[in-house]
Amino acid sequence: MLNYCWSDPGEGTGRRHSLQTIPIKDRIVLNTRTRSQISRRRFLAATAGTIVAGQVAPQTWNPFVTAAAKAAELQHGPIRVTAIEAHNITVPYRDWIAYPLNHYYGPTQRTVYVAQTSNGLIGLGESGSGEPDDVIEQYIGTNPFDWVGDETSLGLGTAMYDLMGKAAGVPVYKLFGQRYRRLIPVGCWTVSTNPKHMAETVIRYAADGYTWMKYHLSPFENVIDQLEAMQAVVPKGFRVMFDLTMGGTSDHIPDLLEKMAEFPISGAFEDPLNSRDIDGYVELRKRAPLPIVLHHGALGHTFEVLRRSGDAYILGHSKIGQAVRTAGLMAAANAPFMLQNVGGMITRAMTTHMQAAFKTASHPFHSDAETWDDDVVHERLEPINGLLRVPEKPGLGVTLNREALDRLKHLTLPKQGPWIIRTRYANGTMMYNIANTSNSIFMVRPDHRRLAPMSYCAPVATDYWDDDGTEAYRVMFARIEREGIVIVRG
Repeated sequence: MLNYCWSDPGEGTGRRHSLQTIPIKDRIVLNTRTRSQISRRRFLAATAGTIVAGQVAPQTWNPFVTAAAKAAELQHGPIRVTAIEAHNITVPYRDWIAYPLNHYYGPTQRTVYVAQTSNGLIGLGESGSGEPDDVIEQYIGTNPFDWVGDETSLGLGTAMYDLMGKAAGVPVYKLFGQRYRRLIPVGCWTVSTNPKHMAETVIRYAADGYTWMKYHLSPFENVIDQLEAMQAVVPKGFRVMFDLTMGGTSDHIPDLLEKMAEFPISGAFEDPLNSRDIDGYVELRKRAPLPIVLHHGALGHTFEVLRRSGDAYILGHSKIGQAVRTAGLMAAANAPFMLQNVGGMITRAMTTHMQAAFKTASHPFHSDAETWDDDVVHERLEPINGLLRVPEKPGLGVTLNREALDRLKHLTLPKQGPWIIRTRYANGTMMYNIANTSNSIFMVRPDHRRLAPMSYCAPVATDYWDDDGTEAYRVMFARIEREGIVIVRG
């Protein structure tokens, strides 16, 4: 069994250089068009430091970053970002997991950034949705080192760090500070669906080298049934983190967690309570048999951390500068945490570098890159026994595959239309709801529609009723639209 040490203490530091004036004529943005009118550049200065009474105390620059910037300029001369390509791509799911993921989210898209410099360097970044032109324009004409501790864009900031590392000839993690681990724990992810498929998911991910998986519980599935199915096939050492999405059911959470913890596959519980219930988390942590992990912090992972309301914490899609500052707080509090930035192998590479340099970033991170069947870089960062080796090549350590980028730019996948969630209770009662990929939160928090009390361990079994063109489907769909929810006696 792989034992994760969640108590090894880290922080990173950094602050941005001042911008240097570049003539307007030398700046271009490559998006779906070329722009010659560039808006005035602006940026937020980023600092990093230690935590004093819950506040961030500014520090001077990381000396290594200063040296790296000087070394880059000595080798290459003045470096400027001359162009940024923004490519919208569609990425197919892996075949075996495509059916449930399509029903939750439909085909997924993201934006890949290719930043070019005056000396021919290429920096890569990506984000779930594209940045507006005026945000992209802020980077044109600047030195990549102007964006140390970037708080403007996670995707574009990633591309700048890739350029910094390549310009200085060092891996990105060195730009955040000392390396605290060579091997980085990484987890895999799925969605809540029928027990048979959950068992298959464990088998496949374990074969891929993962030892840690997470998913959101859904009240349309019985979590005990899922656990029994997964436990029957799980290899020794594989664990699951259960995301309870901050409640929304009628379950008594302490009792539910105790029942789930009886299964050896159970590893941790994420967001079991409302994020504002800090006192409740403090008490639950005393009672819970397994670690409590907080993702949504009502106070931005500050007071909650100092109150010891969780055993570990998750930073979701934080800008680079914010992640650096929070890493300082986590180190001061000796609190384990992880970064959760969803994306492909570019995002996975950046997260690996950051977690290598943040002292207490020892909790398995998630990027969901394992769910997609294709990518825009040549390298595949795959785990061995749940661990990724941090790349040692300059920059992120991944290289652009132009052929794949062009293929995914032109890929069109069929959209998943609205469908019916068909749920059968053990006593024969049937429940029908409408699901829509534009509102995927309904699958895990149906209470948002204020329909009926539900439970994570109700005696139910669910399947997905797609539009099959039948009169029965049409009639039921129309009835649900009128009534909001349909329950039929068995």
